[in-house]
Amino acid sequence: MGSVEGERTASGFAARDPSGFLSPYTYQLRETGPEDVHIRVICCGLCHTDIHNIKNELGMSNYPMVPGHEVVGEVVEIGKNVTRFKVKDVVGVGCIVGSCKSCERCETDREQYCNNRIWTNNDVYSDGRPTQGGFATAMVVDQKFVVKVPDGMAPEQASALLCAGVTVYSPLNHFGLKKSGLRGAILGLGGVGHMGVKIAKALGHHVTVISSSNKKREEALDHLGADDYLVSSDDARMKQAVDSLDYIIDTVPAHHPLEPYLSLLKLDGKLIMLGVINNPLQFVSPMVILGRKTITGSFIGSMKETQEILEFFKEKELSSMVEVVKMDYVNKAIERLEKNDVRYRFVVDVEGSKF
Repeated sequence: MGSVEGERTASGFAARDPSGFLSPYTYQLRETGPEDVHIRVICCGLCHTDIHNIKNELGMSNYPMVPGHEVVGEVVEIGKNVTRFKVKDVVGVGCIVGSCKSCERCETDREQYCNNRIWTNNDVYSDGRPTQGGFATAMVVDQKFVVKVPDGMAPEQASALLCAGVTVYSPLNHFGLKKSGLRGAILGLGGVGHMGVKIAKALGHHVTVISSSNKKREEALDHLGADDYLVSSDDARMKQAVDSLDYIIDTVPAHHPLEPYLSLLKLDGKLIMLGVINNPLQFVSPMVILGRKTITGSFIGSMKETQEILEFFKEKELSSMVEVVKMDYVNKAIERLEKNDVRYRFVVDVEGSKF
C-alpha cells in the first residue's frame, strides 16, 4: 500500500488575505485513512474561481488558503479499503473532495450538487481540518473523489479537464446535447470556452464562437476549428443569426446582457450559464415565452462525468491549449488571467517548482 511515514508535511503557495498574493506555506496533511489516496502533486491548473477565492470576491474566503482544483499527481499511498487505485497510478482531483455520500444526489452520480459537498480548497473537512488545494506538493483525498488519468495522457492536458473540461461536458451530457448535427455556440473564448469548442466539434456540432471583439477570430476559426464567429456588437451579423442555435454555452464570468443571445436560439433552445456572476442579470419574459426557451445553469460535473471527459479526450485524440508555468510565476499568471492574457489555461508545474 506504500508508506509515507514522516512525510505528512506539505509545502504549497497560499494566500493570506484578500490581496490574493500567494507565498510559501507549510502545513500538515491528515493521516491516510481507510478510504484515502495520498497523492504527490505533479501539476495543477489555474482557474478564474481560484481568483474569486483568493481575493474573497464571493465573501466566503478563509485564510491561509492554498488554491488549485485541477490537480494531477501520482499515488504514493492508499488506504486499506481503496480498490480503485494503486501506488504509482496517475490520478486527478477536481473541484470537490467530499460529500455526504447518502443523499439522493450522491446516490445518483450527482454529488457535485450535494448540499454537504466539500470543496477542494477554502472549505473544512468533516474532521475540522481546512481543505487545501493543488498548489502544493501533496494531498490526501477520499478515493470517491479521485479519477484515473488515462495511460499516455500528459498530466498538464489532464489537469485542464478536471474543471474547465467537465464543466462544459456535463451540461451537454445532461441536457441531451451530445448527438451530432446540432448547432451550438460558445459565448466567451477563455479557458472554459476553448474547451467548449473542442468538445462540441468532437461531438459533430456546428460551432459558433460569440465574442465581444474580433481579437480572437483567427484563433477560434483557424486553431480551434470553430465553424463561425460572431461579434456581439455587429448588429447585422447578430440579426442574421437569429433563431439559428440549439444551445449557447455562456462562459462569461462577468455581468452581461442576455437578450441579444436569447434571440439567437431556436424554439426550445437553451442558454446554459456557466460563469460565476455576482450581480443580477435581466431579461424580458417574452424573450423566453415566445420561443419556449430555457435559461439554465450547470455546475462542474460529477465524478462519473469527470472520468468520462478524460476518456473522451483520449479516445478522440483531443488536446487543450495550455501554458505551463513554474510556481514562482504564479502571481504573474494570476495577473495575466485577470486580463484574459492566456491561451487558454495556465497549468502550474508543481513537481518542477522550488518551494
